[in-house]
Amino acid sequence: MAIALPVMESLMPKARGAVNKKPIRRFVCLSNNYGVYQKAFFPDATQAGKNYDMPETLKPLEKHRKDFTTFSNLDHGFTGGHQGVPVLLSGVRPILAHNYNEGNISLDQKLAEYHGAATRFPSMTLGVREKNLLSFTRTGVQVPTINMQQAYRAMFFEDTNEKKISQAERFKRQNSILDVVMGQAKSLNKELGKQDQEKLEEYLGSVRSLEKKISQQEPWLNKPKPKTDVPEPKPGNGTTEQLKAMIEIIALAIQTDSTRAITCSSGFANGDFGLNGGYHGFSHHGERDEPVAALKKIEGFQISMMSYLIDLLKAQEDPINGGTLFDNTSILYGCGMAAGTHQTKNLPLVLAGGGFKHGEHKVYPMPDPKRIPAANLLLSILQQSGLEIDQFGSSSSTLTGLEWS
Repeated sequence: MAIALPVMESLMPKARGAVNKKPIRRFVCLSNNYGVYQKAFFPDATQAGKNYDMPETLKPLEKHRKDFTTFSNLDHGFTGGHQGVPVLLSGVRPILAHNYNEGNISLDQKLAEYHGAATRFPSMTLGVREKNLLSFTRTGVQVPTINMQQAYRAMFFEDTNEKKISQAERFKRQNSILDVVMGQAKSLNKELGKQDQEKLEEYLGSVRSLEKKISQQEPWLNKPKPKTDVPEPKPGNGTTEQLKAMIEIIALAIQTDSTRAITCSSGFANGDFGLNGGYHGFSHHGERDEPVAALKKIEGFQISMMSYLIDLLKAQEDPINGGTLFDNTSILYGCGMAAGTHQTKNLPLVLAGGGFKHGEHKVYPMPDPKRIPAANLLLSILQQSGLEIDQFGSSSSTLTGLEWS
């Protein structure tokens, strides 16, 4: 992988190696839409702690054994098959979002709000041969997926002066329209009943979110983008090449501090890995040898790319916090649907980095009355990222047993 121009320490408020009172954390989630072949993914349930046998699918992570944690028996506590996919990073089903103060906002978008205009892109929602279904704003809007070329061009291609002027004029028009809308809404509010006032307040929340987004984007219009000698990725390659290229783009995004919240969903195309068939078909394996072997190949490669991302981040110094970029980046591999059988119990979850104590297989209670919400893990990641909150999505607390280093 070629090297991009990193965040320059002379331009940062802290010198390289300085210890911040509140470290700047980043978050990456790697996922797929079909779950995993669980027998090859989870360690033996009787092997809690450090001395567990590495499962077949996780073997690419063996060299990073002390730097990641694998979890058993965490989930969001409902059934629904594919409907679980967009719930991974919130613990809240979209149809039930109205029951929660922050709706079904996903972890990455919560972080995007927290970091605000600190980076050019509050978040990145990426997809490799698959639609990314993970990211939702607090108003329930699903964040659109971008591919590797779009991500690369957004980070490194400078806009023309004409486009910058056009964008500035668009921001100005939007602000003017929003001012009018807010003014009219305040007048209308006095004439409405309580239920309609609540509906109007939800709408105004969306308007305020758009205002905030505009105010965050405007300062970046005329700031130069980072330079890189990494060539633009080609879209015609297979999944192996595309996902590897996307992992390198993710590393570049963190290295250049272009964003601090990233999600990426990866899929599969017929012919990849020498396999004939489709990901969805393989996931309904029925314990047949051929589709099971296919799933092991696909999921094993996904995990190998998580390991590759760890390699890349360990190799780069962190000019903001000191140490390496990996030290302050949480990398979560997980799926909102546990397996292709439409099971949503015992979600596949592996967490690396981020300033946590790692190196263990953590086994939580299995019976439903004692089951630990997977959203507790999400809350722990958010708190470790600097957010002073005590609840997120369907969490009941932070995750017991997951300690900060």
